[in-house]
Amino acid sequence: MKGQNKLFIAIVIGLILGVIMGGVVHTQYPESIDSFSKNIKLLGTVFIRLVQMIIAPLVFTTLVVGIAKMSDMRMIGRVGTKAMLWFISASLVSLFIGLIFVNWLEPGHVTQLPIQDHSSAEDLIKSSKGFSMDDFVKHIFPKSIFEAFATNEVLQIVVFSIMFGIALANMGEEYTKPIIKAFDICAHAILKMVGYIMWVAPLGVLGAIAAVVATNGFQIFKVYAIYLRDFFFALGVLWLVLCIVGYLILGNRLFELFRRIKEPLLIAFSTTSSEAVFPKLVEELERFGCNNRVVSFILPLGYSFNLDGSMMYMTFAAIFIAQIYGIDMTIGQQITMLLVLMLTSKGIAGVPRASLVIIVATCTMFGIPPEGIALILPIDHFCDMGRSMTNVLGNALATSAVSKWEGQLDNHGGEL
Repeated sequence: MKGQNKLFIAIVIGLILGVIMGGVVHTQYPESIDSFSKNIKLLGTVFIRLVQMIIAPLVFTTLVVGIAKMSDMRMIGRVGTKAMLWFISASLVSLFIGLIFVNWLEPGHVTQLPIQDHSSAEDLIKSSKGFSMDDFVKHIFPKSIFEAFATNEVLQIVVFSIMFGIALANMGEEYTKPIIKAFDICAHAILKMVGYIMWVAPLGVLGAIAAVVATNGFQIFKVYAIYLRDFFFALGVLWLVLCIVGYLILGNRLFELFRRIKEPLLIAFSTTSSEAVFPKLVEELERFGCNNRVVSFILPLGYSFNLDGSMMYMTFAAIFIAQIYGIDMTIGQQITMLLVLMLTSKGIAGVPRASLVIIVATCTMFGIPPEGIALILPIDHFCDMGRSMTNVLGNALATSAVSKWEGQLDNHGGEL
């Protein structure tokens, strides 16, 4: 735990230094903002790219080994069913919480936002126009597994890995033992790499935060105070609900889980990337005591189907834009929107700014001006910090809960 605490402290220091450096540049050296932000952001880029480098092979090897070791098709079906029930339930709860609080607090009716240049939203609007069932299906099923690896399409890798793992599980243990052993060794070697890469995290956090604060300054928080306050209040309620459910399932071990995942939560919050902590989360959940087969099966699925923070944000932001434009939506329309978001949001993991793309597509569908996305773009980075951290929490709880239900949660904590 000493090494873990050192890393946690280093990340916190990186976060604080980033805020200070960004604030100093914004206030004292305004002429250097662009060059400073561009260069300091490279630290964050290096860290994210190092993590992205190992995500595809880690998902593939751990998922194939996890399923192949299960060998029992009934167990695979049982674990998969429990996981999907959790994902669907958590998604609906998240969407409803966003819907309830945006209607109750009505931030769009009281927030005074400056007129935004809609050109900042043009790329998002263009990318959302291509959204269709055809694209949705193509995003799930790979044309080439090598293409999926090259582009880090997590969901496509998951689909191939599940099919490959099931095929190995049905071929007999004696026949497939060498290849499963080889994949297992690869997975552990990649997890060893995680330990090295995580020490770059403090620099990545410093770079990401310093660039944003230098560009936007602290004034942006005053302009968007009501929107941020209401969003993080709703997010806090979602955390409370998730923690209550987690406590009912895990009991006092919930607090141990939080101690284990504090670094992934902080890194996700600082870098706005839940993807960046995937390898570290695999490692910590196994050390928490979750069965490695369950972790390697559920966590990659969770990253595609269980994005609780992003789900809540979608309903919150879409109704907020409607409120800004004075568009009153009936309860029926809002419920329909919720169900549409429930379907369209699945399988968007790995798509840059995926939540915003889905929000724009949904706004267009329901007659809300999609240009309204420009109103929330300036503050989206800070909202993304909250929703990324929530996505990590939701997936950690889902994996731990299913491990517990399967009787596969080690009470004294496990090892890799």
